[in-house]
Amino acid sequence: MAYRSSSDAGDADGTAPLRRHLCGLCRPAWPAHLLVALILSGCAANALTGISFFGGQPGAAPHTHLVFVVSTRKSDAGPGANQMRADGADYSLQILSVPPHHKVGEIERPMFGAPDPSKDFVEISRRELDEQSFRNELATNISGRIGSNRDVLLYVHGFNTSYDDARFRLAQIVEDGRFGGIPVLFTWPSSDNLLDYEAARESATASRDTLANLLKDLSEVPDIGKIHILAHSMGTWLSMEALRQRAIAGSPDLNGKLGIVMLAAPDIDLSVFREQLRLLDPSHVSVLISAHDKALSLSETLAGDRPRVGALDPRKPGDRAVLARLGVKVYDLSGESTGLIGHDTYADAPDVVRSIGAQIGRPRVQDEDVQAVLGQKPVSTAVTAEPLPQGAAAPGGPAPAGAPAAPGATTTPASSMPAPVPAQ
Repeated sequence: MAYRSSSDAGDADGTAPLRRHLCGLCRPAWPAHLLVALILSGCAANALTGISFFGGQPGAAPHTHLVFVVSTRKSDAGPGANQMRADGADYSLQILSVPPHHKVGEIERPMFGAPDPSKDFVEISRRELDEQSFRNELATNISGRIGSNRDVLLYVHGFNTSYDDARFRLAQIVEDGRFGGIPVLFTWPSSDNLLDYEAARESATASRDTLANLLKDLSEVPDIGKIHILAHSMGTWLSMEALRQRAIAGSPDLNGKLGIVMLAAPDIDLSVFREQLRLLDPSHVSVLISAHDKALSLSETLAGDRPRVGALDPRKPGDRAVLARLGVKVYDLSGESTGLIGHDTYADAPDVVRSIGAQIGRPRVQDEDVQAVLGQKPVSTAVTAEPLPQGAAAPGGPAPAGAPAAPGATTTPASSMPAPVPAQ
């Protein structure tokens, strides 16, 4: 069975929204040095959640996911994992497995010893590729798919995230969100030193060109659907910079292929974010924020009290007005915040991660019957899709009371993820 921390408390089936609220009056005092270390490690997976100890029910088969990986790390582990490659990006095609009794929001890993596929996330196989074979394999895997199953989900992790944390987090999101397209991981040297924040920022800066080139490659794959981006923390800055570079090169919407850009707990200076958005269509961008995110509060302090986008609180009139002027969709996950740090809510809270999967996997009327045949059947531009409802949702999910729908939207169940914060 998997060990569950107290932050996982909920209904017996483990799918109830996690609504623990941090309260300074009811939380025991923490030694200052320990609190700082915990906050700085906010981007890493919870060290306890999902650790497997004993047991597991035999007979059920693990679920496998094919994942394309692009890395600017010198190596996958050891000191090289925190250093930039000197010879360009590393490309690989991996099959990762999720244990049959996986709990939504968790990444089951062994406390010690080798991972067991019946209880843990593991790598089943891996094949190294060069850039051209990477593009060819993508086209081959997309060929034959129909509608939104031709989409790509590009995941860009944040600070203090190991190679394994990154790839298994993507596998967890794909599994929990029931994403039916092609997952792609972009991993960069984000440092495993809690005090090496600036070094990680420099690695992110050095990785911009490679990520921008990956976006270009994805946009040119024959018959690809939409390219959705899910980025976390410092990875949101890296993603927005790469999109800005593509906009400067004349492709702000990735040749019409840009889908939803979800920025979870964005560690981006507010003034920088405004400049990044200036060259992009903000209607593509969704910001997932939580007022309980302690990691971003510290990042703001380290940056000289310059406000971070993810640390804005939509419940405050001033912050709400700032968010409304940005023109992006804003989802307040404060009510779903988990753990002491509250920095990984987008992937830890079961209802939130399912809603992310529903958002990016929703069928589109303009290409729901389009089948990828290596460029022989392009998407029709004669049909215009209806707007995505606010609070759009997992199939069959209950509609929250009072959730507004966008004008002209089809009637669909609303997600348990909060509706976007309405503009003021």
